[in-house]
Amino acid sequence: MSPLFPILAAVLQAASFTFDKVVLSLRHISFRTYLGISFPLIFAFELVIFVIVDPPLPQTFFSPRLVFLTGGLIFLTVIGNLLYYRALDRDRLSEVETFTLLTYIPTLIWAHFIFQDERNLTLLILALLASSIVVWSHWEHRHFRIARLTAPFFIWTVTFGPFGDIISREIIKSWNPIVMVMIRDGIVALIFGSLFFKYRTHLALRPFLLLLLTNLLTTVAWIIYYFSFKFSGIAYTILLFSLMPLLVYFASLFFLKETLHWKKLAAFIIVLVSIAIAQIFSPQ
Repeated sequence: MSPLFPILAAVLQAASFTFDKVVLSLRHISFRTYLGISFPLIFAFELVIFVIVDPPLPQTFFSPRLVFLTGGLIFLTVIGNLLYYRALDRDRLSEVETFTLLTYIPTLIWAHFIFQDERNLTLLILALLASSIVVWSHWEHRHFRIARLTAPFFIWTVTFGPFGDIISREIIKSWNPIVMVMIRDGIVALIFGSLFFKYRTHLALRPFLLLLLTNLLTTVAWIIYYFSFKFSGIAYTILLFSLMPLLVYFASLFFLKETLHWKKLAAFIIVLVSIAIAQIFSPQ
């Protein structure tokens, strides 16, 4: 698969996360309101994409093994999103994204040992380097003081968080990625819709349009991300997707007029060099 796909996913997701923070900064929109509205919107977008693309439904649709894996993926998705958006509601986007990156490192290690087709030592080293250097670039003295509401998300990222991508990689061996995300997010939408129905509020036009935009972006981004998983593997996808948090940071420079930090600039250059080297060892 072309490297443009995971890079495009990184660009779209960086934009989506930036808009997420803008939405959560608006009055009367908490993380409960956001989740209760966003996942039904995501499912609606995925349903439209499913109808347009018409991907094949798997013959092993009701395989007990895949049902079990899908159940585990749904559980991880629900808990992960609850903790992430609860933290993002109160904390800085750059702070939360730093901890999100920590998920990539154990994900890469687990994938290397679990999946035979992921055993490319060069790509593993490059992806680990890229993930680690981005974490380093965001790590300041203040980051040792984790906000109270962010601490549960941090614990999640280094324990159970990595298994979401591992399970997804296993499911899409049998399922089309569009089918997987549609089933996963449809059930998650029912769960969040039931839990947070009372938190839904009458939205003005601007917040509603922002919600439409950010959820359309994240829908397309994650579908592309999982297609890259399927055809290019976890290490290669995560290596290129490591651009995402750096793009979030540079967006804050452009839109929020924050000061350029030399560590972020150095990390951006190192990640780009790693991606260039990885093309030599690309799975395709």
